[in-house]
Amino acid sequence: MIKEVLKLGNPSLYVKSTEYQKENIKEIEAVVEDLHDTLMEYKRVHGAGRAVAAPQIGVQKRLLYMYIDHPVPMINPVLQFPDDEKMIVMDDCMSFPGFLVKVERYKRCIITFYDMQWRRQELHLEGDLAELIQHEYDHLDGITATMRAIDEKSFFYGDINEYRK
Repeated sequence: MIKEVLKLGNPSLYVKSTEYQKENIKEIEAVVEDLHDTLMEYKRVHGAGRAVAAPQIGVQKRLLYMYIDHPVPMINPVLQFPDDEKMIVMDDCMSFPGFLVKVERYKRCIITFYDMQWRRQELHLEGDLAELIQHEYDHLDGITATMRAIDEKSFFYGDINEYRK
């Protein structure tokens, strides 16, 4: 079911999420379906969107959903960084469409999580996918990209192509 995406400033976006337990799999399946439907609707309306975190639809649980070319639900993810190399990116968010924030992120990350069969998985990501997962993972800890802005001049509202000119 398509859910409303909480907007920047909603107090629920700043709450640290709790872990799921294996016995909650039926609830997890329902939330994953909601995350999928919500992401696909956002993509249809805005022409963008690759991942969403459960807290963005008001579910304070440690669950991420990524859809690049296939669905990847991530239950109770843990994020690690294999080195200190960082990059500067313009971060956008379903919770503040049309608003961009310049942030610094690690260039590479490793995310371990449980899949829908409660098997441990691990992904090694680099570049834009590493940035994407760091952004979504922050939502699990009650952190929005605006809180990671490089400085007070790191905000942009409007068409990203205008910023790049």
